[in-house]
Amino acid sequence: MIEGPDRTPLTRDFFDRPVLVVAPDLLGRTLVRHTPDGPIELRLTEVEAYAGEIDPGSHAFRGRTPRNSVMYGPPGHAYVYFTYGMWHCLNLVCGPEGRASGVLLRAGEIQVGAELSRKRRISARNDRELAKGPARLATALDVDRALNGTDAIAHPGASLSVLRGTPPPRDQLRSGPRTGVGGDGAGHPWRFWIDEDPTVSPYRAHAPRRRVT
Repeated sequence: MIEGPDRTPLTRDFFDRPVLVVAPDLLGRTLVRHTPDGPIELRLTEVEAYAGEIDPGSHAFRGRTPRNSVMYGPPGHAYVYFTYGMWHCLNLVCGPEGRASGVLLRAGEIQVGAELSRKRRISARNDRELAKGPARLATALDVDRALNGTDAIAHPGASLSVLRGTPPPRDQLRSGPRTGVGGDGAGHPWRFWIDEDPTVSPYRAHAPRRRVT
């Protein structure tokens, strides 16, 4: 008998741990997005850890601002930011309240509600590409800044929740440098993914923008 993913919701205690513990432990978990048109469920296959004020790659590296205030807690909430003037990205806040850290959700496999995601990701060539990359993931799940600060711990009427799902065996976990992060944070091996999963996004090193003269 084949058992399905564990549908027990993750508790706040799960997220109230160091970011480098939470991030790889999120792989294989089921993220549920409740939309007006129905639920979309995604199995997480790739994430990145950002360690707040000690991490040059983090939005909170230079301290608290109105933009990043959600990162300071409480854990288990969604931090959604807008980037390049066109894309949203979804993070889950973790660690003790008052100390900024979060996990960027980079990629996953849509397991329920793919027909809803296809309507939002019309450029995807197949279902493996629906959430292959952080902006694509947010688009596929209908995530925007309206969800910033949303509590992702399961409760009645929740827009987001995270279930135990099906974590992969430890020998299938991989880590390496984060995608597109430059400077002093470029070498941190804080990107985690499931080995050989077709929904994982390709790694791209940081490419400095050229100034137009």
